[in-house]
Amino acid sequence: MSETLRIGVAGLGTVGAGVVGLIEQQADLLARRCGRAIRVTEVSARDRSRDRGIDLSAYTWRDDAVELAGSDRVDVVLELIGGEGGPAKAVVEAAIAAGKSVVTANKALIAHHGLELALAAEAAGVILNYEAAVAGGIPIVKALREGLAGNRFSRVYGILNGTCNYILTAMRDSGREFADVLDEAQELGYAEADPAFDIDGVDAAHKLAILTSVAYGCPVNLDAVHIEGIRHVSATDIEFATELGYRIKLLAIARLTESGVEQRVHPCMVAEETPIAHVGGVFNAVVAEGDFVDRVVFEGRGAGAGPTASAVVADIVDIGRDIRLPTFSVPAAGLEPLPPSPMARHMGPYYVRLTVRDQPGVIADISAILRDLHISIESMLQHGRDPGEAVPVVLITHENEEAAMVRALELIGELDSVLESPKMIRIELL
Repeated sequence: MSETLRIGVAGLGTVGAGVVGLIEQQADLLARRCGRAIRVTEVSARDRSRDRGIDLSAYTWRDDAVELAGSDRVDVVLELIGGEGGPAKAVVEAAIAAGKSVVTANKALIAHHGLELALAAEAAGVILNYEAAVAGGIPIVKALREGLAGNRFSRVYGILNGTCNYILTAMRDSGREFADVLDEAQELGYAEADPAFDIDGVDAAHKLAILTSVAYGCPVNLDAVHIEGIRHVSATDIEFATELGYRIKLLAIARLTESGVEQRVHPCMVAEETPIAHVGGVFNAVVAEGDFVDRVVFEGRGAGAGPTASAVVADIVDIGRDIRLPTFSVPAAGLEPLPPSPMARHMGPYYVRLTVRDQPGVIADISAILRDLHISIESMLQHGRDPGEAVPVVLITHENEEAAMVRALELIGELDSVLESPKMIRIELL
């Protein structure tokens, strides 16, 4: 490498423009901390004419990002294009083939192709960094891979999607329904025009699959993640949760069990006194539980130009310092597959909301089904009483196996006195 670390930026959206701006603004600070100057030399994006709020005239423009990846005037390639394959993957592969280190903020790329790219990078003797791919400005990859390297992790979990956290927080604060708050989130720019990637849990699942690999030294296995979104969470559920002393959060959870590693993304009820219950709005949080460190909590902004650019530039500085670490927690060739723990074997308490016709024998019928499947009720709530009319009934169960709970809800849903499909939210004991 030359004395100055020369950067090629592929992708000039919100994050790419943010990175260029940060490198320009913090040039002196970065040079002191890195021990060498860091300078953007080339950029690439689809639209040259778009106003990005920064002056790009000093940089060589490449229409072809793969060309940029092979340029002799670039030492480190930033892949900020996005997407699980296509141009993003081609740029990373071309950079590695040209002997250049890569920094990416692309969680989909790492979640789908992380092992393949890690093997290629380590074989080529180059660095593949991706701190910005998980939880934006929170340095959780560095924390798990370096700061907490002396620990075996029993559980790593967190709020990994700011859009969902904003929606659930606003629903709780205002009492409004999901669809109304989603519209507001889109107007404010917190949710995309097509929000499915976020609200259906896919974005959080990508990030969880990466964290699981770093925490447990196993290959990234997105297919093993159980994924549920927040579309079915209603204002009624949030109201009951508050009454019961809980808050509802979309959590991404990796946990070692006797049957393997559990990876799941779904809405959870968490006790109000837990730290993560109070992480509101668009903020993210990650909790790591290790055998020596006990519990460590990280909180910060999980998206946006500034926080994400901060994480990208931290990865660049590590490369400039020639800090060489395995792409995940151990060399890619040494990642050992762990059996996925099936969701059907998950153990925990549950919140169940039923809409029933208020008539004699309803609760007895429901209780009989639960009894036959060895499901124990901890408490029950019923508001209002209008004989013959529909009323909500909420059950909180003791710890049960998921398979039994799912079967019980199927049978309960078939009762004539149950007027809607039962709603279930897992209670997470943190």
